[in-house]
Amino acid sequence: MHTVAIPTKDPMTSQKRQKPAHAFSIEDIRQRVVGVDVKVPLLNGARRPYVNFDNAATAPVLWDVMETIDLFMPWYSSIHRGKGFKSEISSQAYDQARAIVGQFFGADPADQVVIFGKNSTEALNKAARRIGLTRDDVVLVSLMEHHSNDLPWREQAQTVHIGLAPDGSLDMADVQRKFAEHAGRVRLLAISGASNVTGFINPIHELAELAHANRARILVDAAQLAPHRAIDMRPAADPGHLDFLVASGHKMYAPFGAGVLIGPRAVFAHGTPDYTGGGTVEIVTEDDVYWAGPPDRDEAGSPNVVGAVAMAAACKALTEIGMDRLAEHEARLTAYALRELSQIEGVEIYGDADPARAAERLGVIPFNLRGVSHYLLAAILGAEYGIGVRNGCFCAHPYVLHLLDIPDPVAWSWRKQVVAGFRAHLPGLVRLSFGCYNTEEEVDWLAAALRKIARGEIMGNYVQDPASGAFHETAFHPDWSGCFKI
Repeated sequence: MHTVAIPTKDPMTSQKRQKPAHAFSIEDIRQRVVGVDVKVPLLNGARRPYVNFDNAATAPVLWDVMETIDLFMPWYSSIHRGKGFKSEISSQAYDQARAIVGQFFGADPADQVVIFGKNSTEALNKAARRIGLTRDDVVLVSLMEHHSNDLPWREQAQTVHIGLAPDGSLDMADVQRKFAEHAGRVRLLAISGASNVTGFINPIHELAELAHANRARILVDAAQLAPHRAIDMRPAADPGHLDFLVASGHKMYAPFGAGVLIGPRAVFAHGTPDYTGGGTVEIVTEDDVYWAGPPDRDEAGSPNVVGAVAMAAACKALTEIGMDRLAEHEARLTAYALRELSQIEGVEIYGDADPARAAERLGVIPFNLRGVSHYLLAAILGAEYGIGVRNGCFCAHPYVLHLLDIPDPVAWSWRKQVVAGFRAHLPGLVRLSFGCYNTEEEVDWLAAALRKIARGEIMGNYVQDPASGAFHETAFHPDWSGCFKI
């Protein structure tokens, strides 16, 4: 097929910006982020730019991604079996996206296959069903894992949890003990590249060497790590190579509903796919099914072509900006935030609070303010200061209970309340999570807010919903008419 030159146009003239050709600056980065200066209403009637400190949940979209999608959409069509001109262009774009995403993670196209899906959770569930585990096999996971990298393994094998140090970091000695205790039975070590609660970065290549030395494979949940650090899966001949990796586009500045599972081609060349139907087969007869090869076997139905293109565009943009430069900026910001928060009376930071080690972790800071519920604190920051944070247990209940040092009898009492539909007293944390575009000025605004709240300077009247635990300000009824609606 001839290469087609897609015409360039400027669909967002007012928003268009020139990509910087010089060294990294936060001003340049902020120009590349959609909605970074959007103003939101406050309880006092004012409006101010939204401060998004919830990037660990979902990051905003880059203009690079939006512009790529805008250029692609006129050519969007069915893929692979359509022979119309647009279909061929769309097929080409989808295949290019697969190659770009694989290259971003250092995957070897000769040995590893890139499988697109909705998100990391779907990818982890697919991996759990497709690796070929039995109930006699052991999968090692840590107590810091997001539920998505814990629960799927429980359904397929015996799951054994690796212990943690008191600060929440991975207990490397316990990793070795667990391999020894279950010698010959451990098929897989499933581990987060970085914690979504504390930002701790795990030594994934060292862990890979340990897994391979014990005749096991390693899967890395890179949902948190991927937007912040360069990842190299390494060739299969390297003892520290990563066998499987999952990531989500919506955490990588491409919120278009795409995720990725990368793993050995040989694993996905055999077995029945977890979803069957269109696109997964070569031949179907009345009595037999001949499955397609990878990745088609594991991408049932019409794929999210737009999401794949968006994820690829984000990978290209992050590479262009420079992952090392992003990491340096986020480390400086994290160190600054740790210094500022540690000076506020009543603030308790969990995990590693040492600014000198900020480069060794992600910009994720869990904390509480003494005497203020995590539910209430999040509500006040949103309504009175326009600051978006996340509160609760962050889909990592055992980990948060470990950080809070809550004894089992107390934990069980709260669990019973939750099951009964009462969440008002559920323990939890408030989480800051930084993106590449966040600034020290935004941290200053947060610190000023926390100082006021610590002094009891709260404007609103907040009422808690016992079923959800969330607080709502009784007089805050913002005008949504000027905001988005379909």
